[in-house]
Parts: sequence; structure tokens; C-alpha cells
Amino acid sequence: MVLSSLDAEALERRLRDTVRGEVRFDDGSRALYATDASNYRQVPIGAVIPRDADDVIATVAACRAFRAPVLSRGGGTSLCGQCCNVAVVMDFSKCMNRVLEIDPAARTARVQPGVVLDELRDQAARHGLTFAPDPATHDHNTLGGMIGNNSCGPHSVMGGETMHNVIELDVLTYDGLRLTLGATDDVAFERLRAGGGRSAQIATGLKQLAERYAPLIREKFPDIPRRVSGYNLPALLPEKGFDLAKALVGSEGTCVVILEAKLRLLPNPRARTLLVLGYDSVYEAGDHVVEVMRAGPIALEGLDDRLIEDMKHTHLHIDYVGLLPEGKGWLLVEFGGDTREEADAKAQALMDRLKQVDKPPTMKRVDDPVQEAHLWKVRESGLGATAHVPNAPVTWEGWEDSSVPPERLGEYLRALRKLFDQYGYGCDLYGHFGQGCVHTRIDFDLETQPGIDKFRRFLHDAAKLVTSLGGSISGEHGDGQSKAELLPIMYGPELVRAFEEFKALWDPDNLMNPGKVVHPYRADQHLRLGTGYRPLPVATRMFFADDQGDFGRTVLRCVGVGECRKREGTMCPSYKATLEERHSTRGRAHLLFEMLNGEREQGVLKRGWQDEAVKEALELCLSCKACKHECPVKVDMAAYKAEFLSHYHEHHPRPLAARVFGFIDRCCALAELAPGVVNAVSQHEPWAGLIRRGVGIAPQRRLPAFARRSFRAGFEWRRDDGPGVRGEVLLWPDTFNDHFHPEVAHAAVRVLRHAGFAVRLPRRRLCCGRPLYEFGYLDAARAYLRRVLQALDGELRAGTPIVVLEPACLSVFKEELPMMLPRDEQARRLRSQSFLLSDFLQQSAPDLALAPLQRPALVHLHCHHKSVLGSEAELALLKKTGLELHQPDTGCCGMAGSFGFEARKYEVSMRCAERVLLPAVRGMAPEALVIADGYSCREQIVQATGRPVHHLAEVLGMALPCSGGEAAPAAAP
Repeated sequence: MVLSSLDAEALERRLRDTVRGEVRFDDGSRALYATDASNYRQVPIGAVIPRDADDVIATVAACRAFRAPVLSRGGGTSLCGQCCNVAVVMDFSKCMNRVLEIDPAARTARVQPGVVLDELRDQAARHGLTFAPDPATHDHNTLGGMIGNNSCGPHSVMGGETMHNVIELDVLTYDGLRLTLGATDDVAFERLRAGGGRSAQIATGLKQLAERYAPLIREKFPDIPRRVSGYNLPALLPEKGFDLAKALVGSEGTCVVILEAKLRLLPNPRARTLLVLGYDSVYEAGDHVVEVMRAGPIALEGLDDRLIEDMKHTHLHIDYVGLLPEGKGWLLVEFGGDTREEADAKAQALMDRLKQVDKPPTMKRVDDPVQEAHLWKVRESGLGATAHVPNAPVTWEGWEDSSVPPERLGEYLRALRKLFDQYGYGCDLYGHFGQGCVHTRIDFDLETQPGIDKFRRFLHDAAKLVTSLGGSISGEHGDGQSKAELLPIMYGPELVRAFEEFKALWDPDNLMNPGKVVHPYRADQHLRLGTGYRPLPVATRMFFADDQGDFGRTVLRCVGVGECRKREGTMCPSYKATLEERHSTRGRAHLLFEMLNGEREQGVLKRGWQDEAVKEALELCLSCKACKHECPVKVDMAAYKAEFLSHYHEHHPRPLAARVFGFIDRCCALAELAPGVVNAVSQHEPWAGLIRRGVGIAPQRRLPAFARRSFRAGFEWRRDDGPGVRGEVLLWPDTFNDHFHPEVAHAAVRVLRHAGFAVRLPRRRLCCGRPLYEFGYLDAARAYLRRVLQALDGELRAGTPIVVLEPACLSVFKEELPMMLPRDEQARRLRSQSFLLSDFLQQSAPDLALAPLQRPALVHLHCHHKSVLGSEAELALLKKTGLELHQPDTGCCGMAGSFGFEARKYEVSMRCAERVLLPAVRGMAPEALVIADGYSCREQIVQATGRPVHHLAEVLGMALPCSGGEAAPAAAP
């Protein structure tokens, strides 16, 4: 497709004049949508965020006037290159993302293309229904994308592929025809034909195509549970109802734009039981699939021992691996029923039958819902565990979803391993074994010409292998670009011509996602890497150990699967607030990749570390670090942001807010000289307003008041030099609890002394430097850490435990310290000797006596507490107090240090907080406690709701036998 004559500026103007949604032709947006979750990269012409169907119609009309290709995009999770093209990309996920209707009686739903699958499933579950197909990306993929790819997932065993669950589609063709399509009986067909025009032309042409190719369709399309390759021509056969909607499912945006869909819903099993079977190898597991399927499971998944080993190497869900029974290949078999007893009985019946076979598998029936969830996480960890294994090559998609008849699965797994060995590829095997679908990622060399040539030869040999067994080159992810050139191997040239005719009827000008499925690009064209891959060499200030210190490899870490776009959990708070791709972890990672590769042919971002598009995307990163924990490949965007800003500000001055908030410890030290005077100014107008305007603080924010006496001053005043029955601890007086909330630190002292410890403080005032990272002050941050190590030299050598009250401070010692001083032994000691109060008490004073508090409490954990430090000890201690704990999925509070104070970020900050946290706080009874250890979290809650918020130390202080359950005093004595 040659677009050199396209007037992109004029097209942009036309779109801006006719589309009410957002039109983005800037370099940053084009870079953002240049790739998806595949190996491919094509820079789009521009992007449109349509508000509604009218915007889509206007967008396509403008593109038609300029003969510009169009590409529909949902969650961007496609693995075969379907979602990247030189086209105008329409992103449906931000605005056209609603479930329009659920009809429980008819068991149907009507949805827009951008709605996330789990949103539909959650709403359907209220009526006892579900949408059966559920890919691993179910919490962030979209229904439009699932229809485009004909997605499946584990529970397609229960309800089939997406195609089997589509009733009607409301579609738009490139030439502006809008149609509602479904099963078309003779009467409906005659009505279409009699109407004349394009609709009659399409319907008649499809009917003739089906009649002409019917024998080949019946002969060549494999009759297997998973066949997601080529256009779905069998749906046009009379015995299939000449169903035009089903025929378009899996067409990957190459024929029409989907505006709405009417979907089939199924009864959702009320109870589920998981049975895990262990075999000597994954091959034996494959041999037994048919036998297991006779038991009627609703899901049957498989995995091999190599996946488990890679999970251990990547430290991904390693606590869950021990739940597997003995073996080197496993089947996860899920049964459903109206009751738990019914589901259990089905599992037990299979177990009883398997005990009678020669060499029965090891078996484990799991009745604990938590353990069930953990075992499913093991299976869903395939991509995360295999993409970036330490000291191993990066792995890629390309042959990640082939499928065979289930009765030949064991044979195929053995032959596939043999083919891998012949090519020298090492990879894990897992997938939807109940339907013969095999997933894997392969260590292709996609950077050198010999490696790329070998990659393409392998694809052709693998296609010949799978088709020789009656299988499909794709069993879930579709064709896109990586599989499309293999379609002649699977179907032969005549059916490939039928595919071309099918597309031409819908899209005669070949401007709907061109180069995918038919008339395809080769599998080795438009590679994300390729022989032109040459990332900008950089010397980083932080050491990225997981990538051997190579930042070029670091920006490859994101594989684009989009887990950061999910709606639950903590990652990614700014995406949850804005639904903007550029504010997802994936979007930021893609921009960093583009930044380092700006000098390549068709590079978009040419200014390297000084690029404003990258800075804009990173500015709304709250540095919550949830991506480091929740992202399957452990993207650490907080660190990347700090690194980027350190380079960006080599040539750009930092704003006043950066200097004030970054060095807040120094500001607080000055304020301590006269806190009354400072408060008199900062807490009263007009002075407070002048300060806010001068620093760039949101006018809605109240400036925090300084304590009349800092914690350090109060501690010295009431010092207790007792030796401590259990030894000595060093309490870290962080800047915020020292100067703003000394009552928290005093409560911690009381609790530690009650537990039998003598409490000491560092001999000099210290700061971990946490705020410095938010503004890229990495040289200063390193100096702060060296000062800490120097001041604590004696305590570190003596092994004295260091108790930290602020999670954000402790995460510096656990996360940033090894990246800033990677070869410093004292840094390693500090990392291992520092603890949160909860972790220290659980480990060193497990017999701590606490009185019951007997009241409800809402617990909101700091992001770093959840993502870096772990919350088990915190929750265990709180349970000891007898509190009735409520822990809603609050995600990030949105304050994140100075983030929520800055005027430019206030709106996003409040969106983060109002999503779950603040409504949950307002909904708690007046007598309930609100508990949050993070200073920022407490400040956000107090400023937005007026509710008092307590640190764990204060709660434990209330629960000391001598306290009578009263809250700690508001300030130090």
C-alpha cells in the first residue's frame, strides 16, 4: 500500500471538522499505536478516539475521501500484528466501552466494541449468566477485539469460540454502508437482494461464493474444536444458516468496522471444582486429554515442567507452584455444577476412573477457592514466565497458538518438540489442551538476517507439521501478519482465492486493515526489531540488573499484552483514571522504545531523552510500582520515569515544585526552626494562596500543618535508655512522620517498647530521598543514600534491625538502593536489615499481646506496601486486634507524594481516589477506623473526607493492654 500521495494534514483537518471525539496525528500518538502485542511495528497515519457510532461513520467517511486505510483497535492485545498498520487507527476502548443491554430472559447482551470482557461478565453474573470465551487477557481485552480475532480461552470448552456466541453484528463498510447482520434465512436474503445497492451486491456475492466453494469448504476446513485461521466461510453454508455475522467473526478488521454486537450468554455454573492431574511428561498429559474430556469438564488446561522452571527463575508466583501434585506435565481440569457437591462429584468420578488405568496420574482435588485461583495463576503465567527469563534470550510470538484434533495432541507435542530441537529453539509448552490448542513463546533471533530467515523457514515447517495432523496454524490468536502467508499451506490456493473474494465483496478497495489475512505482508516484514534495530546507546544513572544494565533491553521488556489496562488491582492508576493508552504502563513503555529507536528508518520520536511526548506520558505516572509486581514481565515504570527525567532535565530546568517537593526534607528542617510562624502563614489566606500559586499547588489543596514539636525533639525529651528485653532496634524517623505526624512515631515507640525492644534513633537527621526520584534528581538521591550508609555504618555492621514506618521510604531501601549502589555491601546490609513495623513485629515478637478493639475498620494499603513489601504481616497483626477488617480494591489513593498536590495533576489524583477509595471511606460507619500507613494516603483521605486516619502503629497502640482502646494523642507531649 503506497501512501506517499496522501495529504495527512488535510485528512487531519477534515477529521477535526467532522469528528466530535479526539483526533491525534502528533508524533507521540503515532508512536504510541505503532505496535501491539506482536512482533510487528507499523507507524499509523494518525489516531481517532470516537465518542460514538456517528464519530466512526464520520471517520471512515473522511478516510474514504482521502483513500486512507482504517484500522479498528480495542485492547491492542493481538499477537499476530492485526492491530498495527499504516492506517488511521480508531481506538474504541476509551469511549465506546459500554454494555448497552442485558436480556436475562433471552440470555443475550448488546455491547459496544470497546467494552472489556470482564465488564460484560461481571454484569452478566448478576443474572447468573456468563460469556463463555475468556482469554487470559479477560480483564482488559475488548469484545470488539475478541470478535475480530474469534477469541477463545479456557472456557470455550463450555461455550465454544467467540463465533459461536455472536448473534448479530452492527457493522460499517469502508464505502459507508451500515448493516445489521446475523443468520440470514431465505426470506431475509430475498429482502436484502430485492433492496438493491451495495447490500444486495454483498449478500448475493456471498451466496454465490458459498455455492461455488462449498465442496472445498466442507473438505478443507478442519473439523476441530479450535480453528481460528482464514475467514469463517463455513458460516456461509446453508447448513450453518448463511450467518453473515458469524462469517465476519475472525476477520480482524479487514472487512468491516464493528459498531455494536449482540451476544449469546450462557448459565454461569454456580459452583466450580478444580482437579489437577500430574503426569511423567507433558506428552503423556496430552495423550490423556480425550479420556479426561469424557468426564465433561468446563475447562481443561495443560502445562509442562519447563514452564514451572521458568516461573522459578523469574520468581513469578513461585509460592503457587508447590500446589501442583507430583509430575512433569499437568492437566488442570475444572468442573461446574449447581452446587459444590455436584461439581465435586464430577471430579471424584473422574479420579475414581483414572485410578483404574495403567500408570494413573497423581491427583489433587482443590476445594479451597484461594488455592484454585493460585493454580489458575500458574497456568496464566505462561507469557510472563517465558518472555524474559534471566540469562536466557528474549522469547517471541510467531507460533504461539497452533491446534490439532485433541486425540492427536500427544503426538503433536512430541513432533513439535522434535522440530524445536532441530531448529535449536527452546521453549515451554502449555495451553488449552482440552481443545488441542498449544501455546508457547520461542527464542527467535529477530535481529540478524540469518536469524530472521531461520524464523521464516521454521514457520513454514511448523505449518506443514500441524496441517499434516489435521490441525490449524492458529487455534486462538488469528492470522494477522505472522500466520497469513501460511494460509496456502493449510487451505490450498483455491480457498485462499475464496478468502480474497470474500474480502473484496466487503472491501473492494482493500483499505480495511490491508496486508493482513489476505494479500498479506510476509511474516518477516515490518518486524518490531529486524536488521534495522539499533537502539540509542545510553549510560544510565540507575543499574537495571534484570536486564544486565542494558537499557535497550529494558525497553524491550514490555511485550504489549496490556495487563496494565485491567480495571482491578493497583496497576495502572493513571490509566484507570483516564483510559488513555499513553497513560498505561504499556503505552509509556512503547514510547520509551520508540524514543531509543528514533534514528531508525521510519522512526517517529527523534529527540531522544528530550522528547516532550515521552515526558508528557511519564508525568502522570504515579510511581506506584504496581507494574513491577502486577505486570507479568515486571516492567518497572517508576524507575524508567526517574531515569528519563534525570536525562531530560540535563537540558530543561526543573520547575519550582520539583525543588520544593524534591527536597522536602530540607524545607521541613527549616520549618522546624519556627513551626508556629510557618503554620500561621501556610494555614491562612492570602498567604496560603500565594504559596500555592507560587509553587504550582492545586488551589483545592490544603497545605499540611507542621507539628508544634517534631518527633525527634519529642523523643529526645522523653528518652528511655532501658536495654530492652529483646534487644535494640533503630527507628527510622522519616520526614513526614517526623514533622507532620509525630504521634505515629511515638505510637510506634510505645508498641516496640511494649514488645520488649529498646528504641534508638539515627544520631543525625537523615532522609531516604524518596521524593527525589519523582523529579529525576538521581545524583542527589545517590548522595542521600551514601549519607545514610555512612551515618548507619555501626548499626549496619552490628546487624541492628531498622524499623521503618513509611512504606515509601522502606521501598527505597528495597528497590532503589540496589539500583543506585549495586555493588555496595553496606547497601545490601541496609536492604536486608530494614523492616516495616508489621513485618518486624511478626518476625521478632510473634507473641505480642493485644487487646480486642471490636469495631469495623477499612484498610487501605500504600501502593509500595502492596507491590514491593507485601501485606501479609500487616493484615495478620490487624486481625489480632479483633477488628472487623474491610479491604476493598482501592488501588492507588492518587496522592503519591507531591503528585496530588500539583495543580496540573489534581484532577487525575482525585479520579484515582474517587474510583473506589473515597466512596468506601464515606460508606464506613462513624465508629469505624480508617487505617492507612502511607502519609500520602492519609493526607488524601483526610483532605477529601475529613475522616481521621490511623497508621498501624496507632492502631496497635490502641490495642496495647494498658491503652483502653483509645487513639493516640494527636501530637507528641
